[in-house]
Amino acid sequence: MIETFIVTENTGRLDKVIADALPDYSRSQVKDWIDHELVTVNGMVKKAKYQAKTGEEIVVTIPAPVEVDIQPEDIPLDIVYEDADLLVVNKPQGMVVHPAAGHESGTLVNALMFHTPLSTINGEFRPGIVHRIDKDTSGLLMVAKNDKAHEALSAQLKEKKNLRLYYALVHGEFKENEGTIKAPIGRSNADRKKQAVIKGGRDAVTHFKVMKRYVGYTLLEVRLETGRTHQIRVHMAYIGHPVAGDPLYGPKKSVSATGQYLHAATLGLTQPTTGEDLTFEAPLPANFEKFLSELEPYAEIEK
Repeated sequence: MIETFIVTENTGRLDKVIADALPDYSRSQVKDWIDHELVTVNGMVKKAKYQAKTGEEIVVTIPAPVEVDIQPEDIPLDIVYEDADLLVVNKPQGMVVHPAAGHESGTLVNALMFHTPLSTINGEFRPGIVHRIDKDTSGLLMVAKNDKAHEALSAQLKEKKNLRLYYALVHGEFKENEGTIKAPIGRSNADRKKQAVIKGGRDAVTHFKVMKRYVGYTLLEVRLETGRTHQIRVHMAYIGHPVAGDPLYGPKKSVSATGQYLHAATLGLTQPTTGEDLTFEAPLPANFEKFLSELEPYAEIEK
């Protein structure tokens, strides 16, 4: 896979600039690509310490993932829809989407491989996975069974043709009823494990609408226009309303939870073969519903 981008305001060391632009990859991975001459700047190979400048074109040839021995596992799946090309799964909170260090088994991919053949575009590491949601986020995601469907579904995501609605319970009480957050996201300079709103980050747009107000909390319907890593969590924290239960971006003294109260509730897509527009919904998980029932509704006082 080849990634090409132009350096904007986010200049500096080449390895850092690339890691910020491609947040799904670590800086050590990027440095390894540079060392193996898989990166060019304006057509020339450079060192990791090279100071990238505004306007320069960077081309990164991302090598195919190293094959790993992923074992199919008979894990129950909540399949919302399935046909010859794809399936839509309602992922439970706490399940990792694909194997990684520390999570070699028990993932959604392990379960999917037991159930059906998957596309090979992402190699052995992430077969079938068109898009991801965080481990502690529940809800809908689409999975491709073959490469043709994978390419079509990926194109829909890139062209922003998918409907992706989330329910998010966030800290604080909103005065406005709806709004849009436009703030670029990249890897945090302060903590490499986090994403952050940074100058020179990738464009990120999140739309939100208040569904219900509680004392100290607000339930939002959130629509993603872009799909950056941790986008909803980062944007909500950025405007001072972090997702309740978020262990990474929320307050240290947060609600007790198995994970953040964030649920991918609605997913719309176009069936790659028939062209039919499909929309799917998944109800809030039981622990989310239970916590909402325990909150005190916010009573607006007439002036």
